[in-house]
Amino acid sequence: MYGLEKLNIINVKNVYRNLPVPKLVEEAIKRGEGVLANNGAFNVYTGKYTGRSPNDKFIVDEPEVHEDIWWENNKAISMDKFERLYNRLTAYLQNRDIFIFDGFVGADLQYRIPIRVITEYAYQSLLARQLFIRPNEEELRNHIPEYTLIAAPKFNSIPELDGVNSEAFIILSFTKKLIIIGGSQYGGEIKKSIFTLMNYLMPKRGVLSMHCSANIGKDGDTALFFGLSGTGKTTLSADPQRFLIGDDEHGWSDKGIFNFEGGCYAKCINLSKEKEPQIWNAIKFGTVLENVVYDENTREPDYSSDKITENTRAAYSIDFIPGAIPSGMGGHPKAIIFLTADAFGVLPPIAKLTKEQAMYYFLSGYTSKLAGTERGITEPQATFSTCFGAPFLPLKPMVYAKMLGEKIEKYNTKVYLVNTGWSGGPYGIGSRINLTYTRTMVAAALNGSLDNVEFVKDPIFNLSIPTSCPGVPSEILNPKNTWADKEAYEKAAKNLATRFAENFKKYKDVTEEIKKSGPNV
Repeated sequence: MYGLEKLNIINVKNVYRNLPVPKLVEEAIKRGEGVLANNGAFNVYTGKYTGRSPNDKFIVDEPEVHEDIWWENNKAISMDKFERLYNRLTAYLQNRDIFIFDGFVGADLQYRIPIRVITEYAYQSLLARQLFIRPNEEELRNHIPEYTLIAAPKFNSIPELDGVNSEAFIILSFTKKLIIIGGSQYGGEIKKSIFTLMNYLMPKRGVLSMHCSANIGKDGDTALFFGLSGTGKTTLSADPQRFLIGDDEHGWSDKGIFNFEGGCYAKCINLSKEKEPQIWNAIKFGTVLENVVYDENTREPDYSSDKITENTRAAYSIDFIPGAIPSGMGGHPKAIIFLTADAFGVLPPIAKLTKEQAMYYFLSGYTSKLAGTERGITEPQATFSTCFGAPFLPLKPMVYAKMLGEKIEKYNTKVYLVNTGWSGGPYGIGSRINLTYTRTMVAAALNGSLDNVEFVKDPIFNLSIPTSCPGVPSEILNPKNTWADKEAYEKAAKNLATRFAENFKKYKDVTEEIKKSGPNV
C-alpha cells in the first residue's frame, strides 16, 4: 500500500494519507495527543525533549558522501548500525496506525524535492502538512517520494547496542534517501532534518541554501534576514509593510529566492498581539502549538510562561499570514540583513559590510546568550554558529560562504549587520535597542535611505557605521557614544573582538582578505 513495502514497512494497522486538517485534529484528539486551545490551535506537550537534540543527530558514513561531509560538525554512524536500527523501527511499526504526508520541499519547481513524512502521531502529520509544501489533488495522485522521513517518538534506541548517545536518534542516510527519528517528539527535529537534506542537495545544484527569512517590498525588492534564535528574524521579517516569502529556510538560485517550506515554525514565548500581530493571528484552527502552558478551565494559552520550556513553538501554514507570497518565490535580494543580539552592548545597531566582511560575519554567525538563560551563565556568552545554522550544515562551511560571496557580487546585493541586542552597556547595565528604531534602520537599509549618508569606520570591529539614519537618534548609532564609561566600552569591545578572532581560527581554507576583514585584534 502506497509503496510502503519498498521501505520494509509491512503489516501496519491503518494507513492515513494526507488527511485534511479537521480529520487530523479529530484523530489527534481521539488519541489523546493534545488539546484544543481556545483560539482553535492544537496544543501538545512533547515530553522530555522540548528542543532539538544535536548530540543525537547522525549522518550515515557512506563512501559516496564521505568526502563531502563536514565531519568536524557532524557525527558519523555506520551503515550496519543504521540498518539494524531501521529494521527494529520498521518491526515496531507493525500492527500500528501510521500517518503519511506526501508533499514537497522547495517552492521552485526546478529544484523541488518530493518528500514523504511517515509519523506515529496524527498531530505530527498535521505539523508536517503545515510546515512543508502541500500538493494539489493532481500532484498527490502522481506523487512519487524521493526522500522519506519516518518519525516514531515512542520507539527508543538502545545506546549500547545501536552506537548512539541516548534513547533519541535522528539519522540521515543520503544514499538510502531516508531520515529516521525516534525517542523525541519535538517537531523541530522533523523540520530541521529536511532542512539538513536541502543543505546537502541544493549546493550541488548551484543553489545556495540558507537559514534565513525572506520578504518582498511593495516595489518588488527582496530582502533576506539571517539570525540565530532570539535575534528577531521572524519578528522583523513579518513586517506588515512587506510581503513574506518565508520565515526560515530558502534557496538562492540563478533565478532568485525561493522558500523551501510551506509554513512557519515561530517561537511564541512572550508573544503579544501588539508586538507581533501577524504571528498572534496565525495561531488558530490548524496551527500546532508545542509546549505552551494553558489554563485548564478556559484553555487560554499563556505565552508568557516558560514553565515547560522557553522554546515554545507554533507551526502554521504560511497562508495564515496575510499578504504572504503564494508562489514562495522572489527576485534576487537587494539587501541582506545579518541579525545579532549582542548582549555585550558593543556592536553598532547597524553597519554596512563589504563582500569579504559579509563572508566573515556569515561564517561567524554571531549572537550572545544571556545571563540566567542557562544554569551557570552569570554573564553574557558569545555564541557562534557557522552560516547562522551550523547544526544543519552537512557540507563544509566554505561551500556556503563562497557561494554567498559570488552571489552578492553577481547581483550587487548590499549587506548590513544589525544589532538587536544591547546599547549603553552590557545586559544588566545597558538597555535593549528599541524595536521601533531597529525596524526604522532596517527599513532605511531596504529602501535605500542609507545609500547617501556618511559612514565612519569603527576602529575595533572594522565596520562602516552610518553617522545618521532618518527617524533614529544619531547618538545611538555609534555604540561607544551610548556608554557612560568609555574605558569599559573599549575593554568589552576588544574582548568580543578577540572572541571573534579565536572562533575564526577553525576556518583553515579562507582567504587572507576574508580573515583581515574581521575585527582588529
